[in-house]
Amino acid sequence: MHAHPDDETLATGALLATWAEAGLPVTVVTCTRGERGEVIGPDPTHLEGDGPALAAHREGELAAALAALGVRDHAYLDGGASPDERYEDSGMAWLAPGQAGTAADVPDRAFVGVDIDVAARRLADLIDERRPAVVVTYEPGGGYGHPDHVRAHEVTMRAVELVEVAPVVLWAAQASSVLRSAMAELVPVDELTMPDPSAALPSVAVPDEDVDLVVDVAPVLDRLLAALRAHATQVQAVAALSGRLVDGSAAVARYALSNDVLAPIPATEGYRIARPGAFTAWPAGVSPA
Repeated sequence: MHAHPDDETLATGALLATWAEAGLPVTVVTCTRGERGEVIGPDPTHLEGDGPALAAHREGELAAALAALGVRDHAYLDGGASPDERYEDSGMAWLAPGQAGTAADVPDRAFVGVDIDVAARRLADLIDERRPAVVVTYEPGGGYGHPDHVRAHEVTMRAVELVEVAPVVLWAAQASSVLRSAMAELVPVDELTMPDPSAALPSVAVPDEDVDLVVDVAPVLDRLLAALRAHATQVQAVAALSGRLVDGSAAVARYALSNDVLAPIPATEGYRIARPGAFTAWPAGVSPA
């Protein structure tokens, strides 16, 4: 369950690719089409500020990314409603490095303004239809505070209260020590800003002991990088870090978003078990932290 196109890859890409590669069914639900996303240039910059055009473009990017990850089932939370009835990207404002908040202007159909129970009922209906063993979303802070991510978390947690058979619920959460180590291993790239490993971390970073499951990124790294490259309006500087897959490094690849700050892809993707259950048949590559 994700807020915008690209979030599925950035937050949970290794898990999705691992699940799909094991031959298990995977469904990605996207809440908006990312109409207010910042656009990385130079070629597609005409899309920025043109919500309908950017939405249509990002739908194509999402389809390509899901194909790269091996995900064959996708749904929009609004059910593919007409453009004037869709859940719309709420936008955001940067409050500090790695911390987002509510934008100064919020669209009328913004996802943050959607009735939680209405949206949760739609998601619950999808869950009852697909009967997943596991549902995955952001932790309560939405990864880094984006209001749509926070609302996606709230809608997901309400939805699992409404379903007939409650699934295991995972929150994407990275061990703080892993994230800091991965940031420290990055090397400068062109004109991108290097992250500060000693600075305050976004909410996706949690105490190491709070991470319950980890996904080994190496076996699915090619799929993950291909999916990141598919989101070309949102993600740049995607590359594997040479030799990192076999030397025990904390970082195996890197990328940057529109803020031009380099970010690592850690060797493991972490999760908290927010709602336990009987399911324990994790595929190869997913293991206790």
